[in-house]
Amino acid sequence: MTTEDHAGDVIRKARQGLKISAEKVASTAKVDTFRLKQYEFEGTPLDGIDLAAVAQLLNLNGTSLQGLADGWEPQDISLAQWPHVEVVEGDTGGMSVNCYLVWDEATKQAALFDTGWIAEPITRILERHDLSLKYIFLTHAHNDHIAALEELRKLGCQAPIYARQADAPDRKPLAPEDRFRIGDLSVTWRETPGHTADGITFVVEGFPEPSAPVAMVGDAIFAGSIGGAMNHFELAKNRIAQQILSLPPGTLICPGHGPLTTVDEQLEHNPFFVGRTGQETSG
Repeated sequence: MTTEDHAGDVIRKARQGLKISAEKVASTAKVDTFRLKQYEFEGTPLDGIDLAAVAQLLNLNGTSLQGLADGWEPQDISLAQWPHVEVVEGDTGGMSVNCYLVWDEATKQAALFDTGWIAEPITRILERHDLSLKYIFLTHAHNDHIAALEELRKLGCQAPIYARQADAPDRKPLAPEDRFRIGDLSVTWRETPGHTADGITFVVEGFPEPSAPVAMVGDAIFAGSIGGAMNHFELAKNRIAQQILSLPPGTLICPGHGPLTTVDEQLEHNPFFVGRTGQETSG
């Protein structure tokens, strides 16, 4: 699975978040505005672009931005450490989205994090492992992440649905002290708005050692990038740093789009966060 965003996407998200015009970035990059916008859209190699200068203007890490432009991809992650975590990838209309199933082997209790587009891959995994779906958790309410809810209900799924806000009759609002049990596993949540006002990250802990926690981040952060946050850019970056990248280094990051990654890999390669701690960020 390739990264969700290329270097042009990163430049566009940073430029729009900082409210810097394409003309100013193009001038800094030593390319014309048309070619810059084309690069933001396509990400194909652009001769003569001064990525180091662009990175400085946009408060990005220049080495990581260049790496992304040169084709950096996150390391392939084996889920052998997390044998009861499964990625459910669905694609419809050319947009691929991830949702995730996590379960406890002893009790066969499972939790679903987002739903993706269609229910069939989810129900197939539940049946294959003889699982009972105890909870559905939503990272945010964008349609590609919740589209299969109605279909799951029609198929008889009665698991309660938890979200940041009860913005539909069948959803329960999360309270700060909420901690959910799935057999020996526990699920807590953290506010990570920016991409959306209701954005949250779920942290699953209790896997047998040496397995690290798992963070279900929705569209807050991707491998090598972040979710679009044009109107709340600094809020998004700060919450990602404080609530996600402060987790233990080996924590598995499960994004709504693109490949799996880890906290330490993002602190080393994500242009928005390289050189910053898990407790602070600047813009």
